[in-house]
Amino acid sequence: MQQHIPRHSRYGIVPPYILYSIANRGTRTQRQHALRALQVALSTHPTRQAAGRRRSIQRTQSPTPRRTIYDAHHSGRLPGKIVRKEGQAIGSDSATNEAYDGLGWSYRLYQQKFGRNSIDNQGQTLKATVHYSSDYNNAFWDERSKRVVFGDGDGDLFRRFTVAIEVIGHELTHGITAYEADLDYKGQSGALNESISDVFGSLIKQFSRGQTADQADWLIGEGLFTHKVQGVALRSLKAPGTAYNDPILGQDPQPATMDGYIEIEDDDGGVHTNSGIPNHAFYLVATALGGYAWEKAGHIWYKAMTDSAMGPQTTFKDFANLTLKQAERLQGDEGKEREAVQQAWEAVKVLPHKHTSNEESAAD
Repeated sequence: MQQHIPRHSRYGIVPPYILYSIANRGTRTQRQHALRALQVALSTHPTRQAAGRRRSIQRTQSPTPRRTIYDAHHSGRLPGKIVRKEGQAIGSDSATNEAYDGLGWSYRLYQQKFGRNSIDNQGQTLKATVHYSSDYNNAFWDERSKRVVFGDGDGDLFRRFTVAIEVIGHELTHGITAYEADLDYKGQSGALNESISDVFGSLIKQFSRGQTADQADWLIGEGLFTHKVQGVALRSLKAPGTAYNDPILGQDPQPATMDGYIEIEDDDGGVHTNSGIPNHAFYLVATALGGYAWEKAGHIWYKAMTDSAMGPQTTFKDFANLTLKQAERLQGDEGKEREAVQQAWEAVKVLPHKHTSNEESAAD
């Protein structure tokens, strides 16, 4: 029997279409867990949309992270009880330790490689709540309390959500995007919001592992699925649409180019689906430039994300042009950065193909 579930914009790392699929195809228990995750989305945390642009100008000397981890003890109440603060020794709880370490790697990437001091660029405390709700199959950024919240999964289809460091980085980046870019969470601007989180979530994982662009797996949610699920992750920047194909969860619907762009009302206009397009553009830039992806491609994306031209209704094309502008500023290697960015956005068909001088000569 088909489950009727109201559509809404408050979702976490697990896209709503996966939860809908489980609610319609899963066992009775699996359906209950999916419906609970959807109900949490409807009732607890606000839409990821900034209240306004709040660009910081202050810098802290020798910045260091300030982390606080809370335990909800399987309740649906936030923030929970403090279980670990900055500098305290590692404990016995895996989720607490993973959240603490993941926030640390996230902070270090942003601070060491992009010069950013936490979410607000002024040393804001990084907060996370673990063990949220019971059998909760999701993780989310809570804009109201400025924290990342993690469920433990149901142990049937999903494992605990702190196991994937890119999930931690993804959700924390929503806080930075809300602070800096003020993107509407719908349509192309919403898909761009999701893509930026995927990009920097992946960079945080690569940074923590010391991986180059060629060594990275480019997966979002690696290790979240149990052995029962036919899939490797929630999304793939390298090959959108291939992350999973499962009888219960459905098939990964992400397109890699604008040829597959979908116009729908669900999922706030397909924000988790169409994000595959800018995701793939970043992958193409990073692998074309080689080396550590955060050094050039990541630098370009970060500068574009924090550019004053970013607005609530920024489109894919708008963002592509901002990355081109930042690539020109970066220069180096005889303009290879700009060429890589141009070719990537052309490949995903966000920008029209630009004829080279050789092609024009051949045409003559």
